[in-house]
Amino acid sequence: MTAATCAHLDTVAEVTPSSQGCEDCLRIGGRWLHLRLCMSCGHVGCCDNSPNRHATAHFHSQGHPIIQSYEPGEDWWYCYLDDLAFTVDGAPSFAHP
Repeated sequence: MTAATCAHLDTVAEVTPSSQGCEDCLRIGGRWLHLRLCMSCGHVGCCDNSPNRHATAHFHSQGHPIIQSYEPGEDWWYCYLDDLAFTVDGAPSFAHP
């Protein structure tokens, strides 16, 4: 898989993670399984296997199409609009502490 197949790479920005965990779960006292980082704004949300699915909710509310895994050892990205998982050569790796 290559990033060249995603048509929304122009939405990617240099981002700073918004929190150490799912910012929405932290606010409401929720729990998460895995974290995802919005590559448009840095929002950290929980995955679709988590009870509240905050990363996908962020996509639906903000329209930011690309996330990167925010899990240690994972370097995959995903575009909601293209329904495509991919990697980006040379991309920084993000991992929560």
